[in-house]
Amino acid sequence: MYQRKRRRPIAEINVVPYIDVMLVLLIIFMVTAPIVSQGVKVELPQGKAEALPPDSKPPIVASIDAAGEYYLNVGSGSNSEPLDLEEISVQVGAMIQLEPLRPVVVKADRSIAYENVIQLMVSLQQAGVPAVGLMTDSPKEK
Repeated sequence: MYQRKRRRPIAEINVVPYIDVMLVLLIIFMVTAPIVSQGVKVELPQGKAEALPPDSKPPIVASIDAAGEYYLNVGSGSNSEPLDLEEISVQVGAMIQLEPLRPVVVKADRSIAYENVIQLMVSLQQAGVPAVGLMTDSPKEK
């Protein structure tokens, strides 16, 4: 009698489809990351300053664009509609009550009047913010 030899099953995992999926996801993230920019387009003044520590929570960013409109950017979410000072004060006050150690930063266009920056800072102070930072660009090397 002729007996068939039993073949042992091969236990291999084909990883090529997983690599293909990962490469496609990588390309998608590389293409969409620059498109999903947060905040308002503002030309910041230049100055040497220390950056926020990398382990700190994402800051609350209150912005003033070149037209004098106020915006609020909270961590990953951004508000593309202009707000008035009262709305900013209420929203920031609520966030500061939940997280009192969260940093608050003012991001103002270099062409904006100093008075607008001061009004925003006073509004943030009335909301209960203990300290406000000013955002700048690092100076360009000549």
